[in-house]
Amino acid sequence: MIGWGIIGCGMIAKFHARAIAEMRGSKLVACYSREMNKASDFCDTYGGMPYDDLQAMLANPLLDIVTICTPSGAHLEPGIAAARAGKHVLVEKPLEVTTKRCDQLISECDRNGVYLGTIFPSRFHRSAILMKGAVEQNRFGSISVADAIVKWFRTQQYYDSGKWRGTWQLDGGGALMNQAIHSVDLLLWLMGPVRAVNAMTALRAHERIEVEDTAVATLEFESGALGTIVATTAAYPGSLKRIEISGSHGTAVLEEEALVQWDFAKGVKQDEKILAQMQSNTTGGGASDPSAIGHVAHRELFKDFAKSIQSGLPSRIDGTEGRRSVELINAIYRSAKTGKRVAIRGGNPAS
Repeated sequence: MIGWGIIGCGMIAKFHARAIAEMRGSKLVACYSREMNKASDFCDTYGGMPYDDLQAMLANPLLDIVTICTPSGAHLEPGIAAARAGKHVLVEKPLEVTTKRCDQLISECDRNGVYLGTIFPSRFHRSAILMKGAVEQNRFGSISVADAIVKWFRTQQYYDSGKWRGTWQLDGGGALMNQAIHSVDLLLWLMGPVRAVNAMTALRAHERIEVEDTAVATLEFESGALGTIVATTAAYPGSLKRIEISGSHGTAVLEEEALVQWDFAKGVKQDEKILAQMQSNTTGGGASDPSAIGHVAHRELFKDFAKSIQSGLPSRIDGTEGRRSVELINAIYRSAKTGKRVAIRGGNPAS
């Protein structure tokens, strides 16, 4: 039996608990919050032992893996504590809010011989896997353009609901780092590394936050393809996120979990079946409601992480993979701040 613990008892922790409950051979054994009443309420609903002392939780001998659900800029410290206690670490997106903090966490987990994973469940949707396969099979031909479009909506009340929201220190950014990072990760997974970015950001519809609610970036991939990232939380009423890839031999469009376009110059027998099966969404996504996502992809990611540990094989989305989207978003913010093209060379953004 694999024992799981959750650090943080907010909304996303509930999705983690549901995912763990549906995994054979896994059990939620502990949950930590700085406020015992929150930990107790959470465990009353989902099981496990409540803690308001992190070191006491990490000393639980039944605990094998911890998932970290604290604010984005507070992933490093509990991750290091878990690694030093010999627990494997699975971190909600983003891995951390700067590449320096990502590197610290990666190094600490390596030093202590524990697995580190990042939670990007969109990679586990069958539609995304099909699109990845089409790229690897060169079905698009020479890819000309690849875009990530996240036009979501968040109310002012959303940002006012937590002091950490909309801050550079704990949110790490706005519409890009918090909401669009899933699509940024998918774009990188599908297309490979980015060579350089040009970007602009703006605060258009919200108050009392330090970060952007709107961002636009143009990308040059190392492959030579071009692309864009459009991200906003100021687009009422909110639309499903999209990934679009077009090339000399084909175009595919992924809308949330659905493939709404799947056109290739050289068709294969399975294409019609794929399009028929994958044209409907299974969740409403987080376009206007952060709680409208599903937990099934979380479950599949958790299963993959646990299987990697048991088999001794690398996890599919390890710390290095999780770092890539943070690196790109940090480069986008730098370009927006300086007004200059930012090149990404050897893992370090440089103008």
